[in-house]
Amino acid sequence: MEQRIEIEPIIGPRADVALMAGYYSPQIEVDVRLNTNEAPEPPPPDFLSRLQERLTEIDFNRYPEREANQLRQAIAKHHGVALNQVYCANGSNEILQSILLAYGGDGRFAAVFEPTYALHSHIAQVTGTSVVSGVRNSDFLIELTEFDRVVHECEVQSGSRPAVTFLCSPNNPTGRLEPFETITGVLERSSGLVIVDEAYGQFAPRSAIDLLAAHRNLLVVRTFSKTWSLAALRLGYVIADSEIIDALWRVTLPYHLDAIKQVAGELALEFESEMNDRVERIVAERVRLVGELKKLPLRVIPSDANFILFQLNGGDAKGAWQSLVDRSVLVRDISSLPRLAGFLRVTIGTSEENDLFLQALRDVLA
Repeated sequence: MEQRIEIEPIIGPRADVALMAGYYSPQIEVDVRLNTNEAPEPPPPDFLSRLQERLTEIDFNRYPEREANQLRQAIAKHHGVALNQVYCANGSNEILQSILLAYGGDGRFAAVFEPTYALHSHIAQVTGTSVVSGVRNSDFLIELTEFDRVVHECEVQSGSRPAVTFLCSPNNPTGRLEPFETITGVLERSSGLVIVDEAYGQFAPRSAIDLLAAHRNLLVVRTFSKTWSLAALRLGYVIADSEIIDALWRVTLPYHLDAIKQVAGELALEFESEMNDRVERIVAERVRLVGELKKLPLRVIPSDANFILFQLNGGDAKGAWQSLVDRSVLVRDISSLPRLAGFLRVTIGTSEENDLFLQALRDVLA
């Protein structure tokens, strides 16, 4: 009989990682899924047929081009910037991770303003970056006085100012677009980087990209997931000063962006008019949906994104969420997030999906 050799247990994860909860959005089989802010329509059929053709040109036995120059050049042309101002990665989340790997870490702080996108804090903690939190005002916008307070708190705690400040605009999950004067004020007050996360930027009337020329510490992050209808692709990019982009390359794994992703992203940019038409339809549905929700006993938050945040009178968000699921409609219950008790968030779907959601919500509230 073979003798079993006892060995010491393997080393555990970092203490701070062991205490973390992984980030995910649970999915349930329903007829109407409006909980993850995806595009309600697929890409145009012509995009898919042309992508199939382009895939036959890929040498699958070879590594992809590390710098993704053709894709980055197409993005640079799309935004009117230089090639060395663009960096791409596997979704905007990996972009944020790369930024924090290069500019965060032990002894450095990231500033966030709650309620906001939970992954900003999560990725900061994963990279060993401490988080200092501020709060948004009653309209879910950031006040410069609150930014100053957060900076002072950071200085008291660490003797330094935040290395990175996150401004999600339009903000997830509130949908609010930060005024240019707020973004400019934060940029002028910051000695570190200011990341404007524009995952929903095309749904809004203005972009912080227009501020890049005047502020070397500004980074604008975008994704192909929402307006380009390519959430399955997992492709994102950031536009920033060339020195910042160079630092991101230093923390990038070899061949991190596969060839399929590069080809698909470059091809998608050739369908800009179709993308703009899709955004127009979603914005029109957002306006209609806001109007209908305001007829109900709800607090509806103004939105510049492809989703709407609303609060139920009485505050039983979890009960309302379950009642909607019982009617085969899935929205996002965010009532456990900071300062969002009683709130649900609904993604703008097709007109048919939105009608089914409205009818289900009316039944629940009745």
